[in-house]
Amino acid sequence: MEKNLEFPDLLRLIDERSTAFRTAVAAAPSLDAQVPTCPEWTLFDLVKHLGGGDRFWAAIVGAGPADAPPAEATAARAALEVPREREALLAWLAASTQLLLSALREAGPDAGCWAWWSALQTPRISGGVARHRVQESAVHTYDAQLAAGAPQPLPTEVALDGVEEFLFTCVATPSAWPHKPMAFAFHTAEGRSWRLTVDGDGARSSRIPAPTTATGEDSDTAGASVHGTASELVLYLYDRIPADSLHVGGDAGLLDLLRAWEPEE
Repeated sequence: MEKNLEFPDLLRLIDERSTAFRTAVAAAPSLDAQVPTCPEWTLFDLVKHLGGGDRFWAAIVGAGPADAPPAEATAARAALEVPREREALLAWLAASTQLLLSALREAGPDAGCWAWWSALQTPRISGGVARHRVQESAVHTYDAQLAAGAPQPLPTEVALDGVEEFLFTCVATPSAWPHKPMAFAFHTAEGRSWRLTVDGDGARSSRIPAPTTATGEDSDTAGASVHGTASELVLYLYDRIPADSLHVGGDAGLLDLLRAWEPEE
């Protein structure tokens, strides 16, 4: 069974994806370029979002265990002002990432902190924040590359962890699934697979064996299954590419139900 990425690897990947993000922004024709995958935003807005997020989570990790994000961090994010000139903006973004990395290094992987997700499968600790920020940085790097006209797949190391991170963090919940109990399977071309179960007890995921060559299916029958590269699955889960970009087995309509579900907090 594959192990999760270690904390130093997560910090390295946050730094790498932030660097790739800045490279895409530097290469874009204009900061006013629209981001196709975030249609409400220009590239400038995307930079502000990612850098502001780095600073916000740096403050959250630094504050330690809490039932809500620090008021100062929330106020600072709401009042965030960033440079408009590209070179200064990129320097601000680099500094934002370093603030996050410094806070994570100082806290270590197991320090408690506030987080918006259910603690069902992703603990509310600095290690969970680091793991999620890798994916935030990676997906927004794809957004920036797309705006610059040169999108690239997510690195395999990032994407393989990203499928599980999304299922464990963004999907896992104790809120009851309002439909018939169901299972979904997610299979990567790189050989890793997960099963998402939704029922009256909520949503939770687990790793499962990859489909066998003989049957092409996993041992536990799922109502719907999604097959693609790890990068494609992450981009699909984050609504960057449509389902028809992948191979969907079973009842594709169930995926629409899953996407439409808004669990109660």
